[in-house]
Amino acid sequence: MCGRFNLFANKQELIERFQLVNGVDFDLSERYNIAPSEDVFTVVKGKDGNRGGFLRWGLIPSWANDAKIGYKMINARAETVDKKPSFKNLLLRRRCFIIANGFYEWKKIGDEKQPYHMRQKNKEPFAFAGLWDRWENNGQMIQSCTMITTEPNKLVQPIHDRMPVILTKEAERIWLDPSVEDPVQLKRLLVPFPSAKMEAYPISSAVNNPQQDFKGIIDKLD
Repeated sequence: MCGRFNLFANKQELIERFQLVNGVDFDLSERYNIAPSEDVFTVVKGKDGNRGGFLRWGLIPSWANDAKIGYKMINARAETVDKKPSFKNLLLRRRCFIIANGFYEWKKIGDEKQPYHMRQKNKEPFAFAGLWDRWENNGQMIQSCTMITTEPNKLVQPIHDRMPVILTKEAERIWLDPSVEDPVQLKRLLVPFPSAKMEAYPISSAVNNPQQDFKGIIDKLD
């Protein structure tokens, strides 16, 4: 699973990188320790182009009786995303990007767990493959999302047995295209990102506490 990531790119960089048409509609702050149940910056395809905005991390399906189900649905497995009732319809009609600069995983070393920061070598912001839904109950409305995970690439494998799906730029185009409704074609995009284009390094255990949210979290341990 993936349970923590960061996003600290500035607004203009994201507008240009993801060709957003609604830059005046949202504000961004640097986040170095984003945790489940928080609002995360996402991109969806609107009628006039790509639109950025915020969704709660932890999917609440539209049919759910209780919003608390979102705490259990921060990730969806690529292998079964077209089969699980919570995800299979969303795969066809409600796909999104979850935007990040990097993410964290923990490697078990003896009785301890060492956190690692992982990102693209070019240090640019990128898109995780995500799904979203709208839940309404008793006048309350929550729009939420889940992040799709897959098997690890060679870089991540020694650290963790899963990794989030990072879309290539070509895959981004297909993922947000509403005319694409073939689950087989979509699942072909849900593969490990090339390890040669990524880097990983150990960081401070400060990241273990989601209350700790500061730039120094991503500093490499000596």
